[in-house]
Amino acid sequence: MSTEPETTENAGPGTPDTRETPDQGTDGGVAAEGTEKTDGTEDADGMESPAGSEAAEGTEDAEGTRSPEGTQGPEGAQGPEGTHGAEGAGDAEGAGPEDEAAAEDGSTTAEDGTGAAEDGTAAAEKSEAEAELAAQRIERERIERRKAEKKGPIRSGGKLSGTAADLLAAVRAVESGEKPVATVFAEPAPAPRRPAPEPVRTPRPAPAPVAPGGPAPETVEAVRRVLAEGGAPEALAPQAAALLGEGADTALREDPWQLLRVGGVRPEQADGFARALLGAACGPDDERRGRAVTVWLLEQAAVAGHTALELPALTAALGRQGVPDPDAAVQGTLAEGEALVFQDALEEPGAPAAQDTGTGQGDGEEQERPVRVLVGLERYALAEESLADGLARLVNSVAEESGQPWETAAAGLSGGAAELARAVAGHGLVLHTGGEAARAEPAALLGAARAAGLRAFAACHTPDGRRRLAAQLGGEPAEQGVGTVAGLLSGAEGPGRDADGALALDLLIVLDAPQLDVESAAMLVESLPDGARLVLSGDPGVLWSAGPGRVFADLLAARICPQTASRVPDPGPLGELVSGIGIGELNQVAAPGKEIVIVPVRDAGEAVHRTVQLVADSVPRAIGVPADQTVVITPGHGGAAGTRALNSALKERLNPGPGRFGGFDPGDRIAYSPAPGRTVPGVVVKADADGLHLSCAGAPVVVPRERVEGSVRHGWALTAHQAAGARWPAAVVVLPGDAVPALSRPWVYTAFGRAERHLSVVHGVEQALPKAVAEVPAKPRTTRLQTLLRTPEA
Repeated sequence: MSTEPETTENAGPGTPDTRETPDQGTDGGVAAEGTEKTDGTEDADGMESPAGSEAAEGTEDAEGTRSPEGTQGPEGAQGPEGTHGAEGAGDAEGAGPEDEAAAEDGSTTAEDGTGAAEDGTAAAEKSEAEAELAAQRIERERIERRKAEKKGPIRSGGKLSGTAADLLAAVRAVESGEKPVATVFAEPAPAPRRPAPEPVRTPRPAPAPVAPGGPAPETVEAVRRVLAEGGAPEALAPQAAALLGEGADTALREDPWQLLRVGGVRPEQADGFARALLGAACGPDDERRGRAVTVWLLEQAAVAGHTALELPALTAALGRQGVPDPDAAVQGTLAEGEALVFQDALEEPGAPAAQDTGTGQGDGEEQERPVRVLVGLERYALAEESLADGLARLVNSVAEESGQPWETAAAGLSGGAAELARAVAGHGLVLHTGGEAARAEPAALLGAARAAGLRAFAACHTPDGRRRLAAQLGGEPAEQGVGTVAGLLSGAEGPGRDADGALALDLLIVLDAPQLDVESAAMLVESLPDGARLVLSGDPGVLWSAGPGRVFADLLAARICPQTASRVPDPGPLGELVSGIGIGELNQVAAPGKEIVIVPVRDAGEAVHRTVQLVADSVPRAIGVPADQTVVITPGHGGAAGTRALNSALKERLNPGPGRFGGFDPGDRIAYSPAPGRTVPGVVVKADADGLHLSCAGAPVVVPRERVEGSVRHGWALTAHQAAGARWPAAVVVLPGDAVPALSRPWVYTAFGRAERHLSVVHGVEQALPKAVAEVPAKPRTTRLQTLLRTPEA
């Protein structure tokens, strides 16, 4: 049984399509035309457009590559079968479960992170992934408590703090007779505090319950027997047991379609499993099947980046999956509480006009507003609503008398940094846009705020982003108040939390903001105290988040807060090329120092050969960048020139070995996914009984043996989503002919923008490249955040 899932999007947002695609992800995600996947993949778009702009040709060097005055898009694009559009996509259907288990770019399910067995030490230390997942659980609980508190009565004095709370406690002590009046009010007042810069503190994890270990061995064995009886791969037993919990074997016997909850399992495979267990009692009209397929489609929509689906699109997809009564299936799913339904007013431009419901006799009845009906999973609905509530809280909680420290911080800045600081001084939420060079502005704001005695911290998407920002500030990340979003949420980095569980911060700057998915954004915002400032900074031209939602784009469109756009351009030929791509133009660019090189190829085999030649020989010799500082970027994992094929060829040339531990050897470059949506590049150090030892961003990581297959892959070649948020001295972007449907302006912008000094383009898509840049924008995602932000209650 193959275990690949299918994305649910084809022509547009909220339009599920369950057609098979040749390239499917090892984590259960699949490439579908025109989708972006939440596992860190972007799928093929397949749109054909008229010819785009053309770059100038260059001259051949000794290696057969051309060093142009610009880039060139040859002619005649084609997208043959075997297109591997999804960045998280894997092999063709029929691949075994071992392939589908690999979650190279963080696309594994959250249960994979919690299902790993803990270290056997008495200290009960948690891995980074387990700590992050535990922190996420705590934040979700805080979100739910916060919502419940809003609805419940407020105890008298319950919201007071500081001196007011002390006075109230003293009055109550006197009233109850616990203390005499003289004793209470004769106590000396505490000495006044003096503002001082926040000292550098060693980050400590937030208090959290110990993450549960994997399912009990007897539970796994019982599930294994049921899977074998139904003809399903026994390798799915640990994941099924972790998802379904104790009694998982009984649950599968009573409802075999629960197997669809396991990442990568498809409806037709669950149908075969159900037939084997239920026999004649199995049928397409079984209500259990309808509910399971409905939830599966919503999960696949999340894989494609949607937080909800429009009801007509969902019912149409159910019909394509052979559900006889799609409406009844949706109603059953809603009745069981497995999904939620929403009615959102249509306020977008071009929405139908409101209908007059009056009788025509001047009764003055209010006009009906057109709405769209959406169905979504509870976890994403809760995250979007909590995010909207938290953002509204930040916007409305800025105290007028708190401006002096911010004015001090802004006084020493100039240009765009000063403009950003002035916006932050008067507003709780500020959006900042710009390219790589624009990062200097939030960096300057961070330094000025900390110098003014404010508790400020900056969080980046990747460890490489953290390193680059700290380098701009001239120190180590911890000393400069710089970390990663994952480290801040897990408690491994940052200032720690106060007694209420909020981050002890006056200012949080989030760089690489387009990479924030809705759940991470909700946890960050809910972690900030009232009165804190939040700056979201990023390049709106890059790919959206690997997880569901498009938070930064929705906020820019909603216009609920100040927005500052940097006017600092990215320098050099590479900056000029990428800036042109951002506005839909593949311009001619002079590259006298071989900053940009075009390598034309005829087929995928030649593309792999030329890529290895560039990484191992041409770029080190001609540009001076060693192979270990060069990244290879390609649209998908599968195919003749996907990451698997390229990594295999690059390993054979750069670090040959037997691959004794799951295909890995010491010295191998890897991409490690500690949690869904995250990819950390690293190097294999060794392997032993504890697992695979890695070095990721200078930090040692031990991946248990049972998690290696699902969270580690070779990393000489990455997808654009895996590479987002990081940069390398040199980048080789591989565009084989079958990658045409995967190309879009954000994909090209992101891939080309990963290079700092040199970019080589292994070019086999001819005119499809300028067409994609000029004609193929980001694929829309169905989200509710804009509507929630525009609602007064938000």
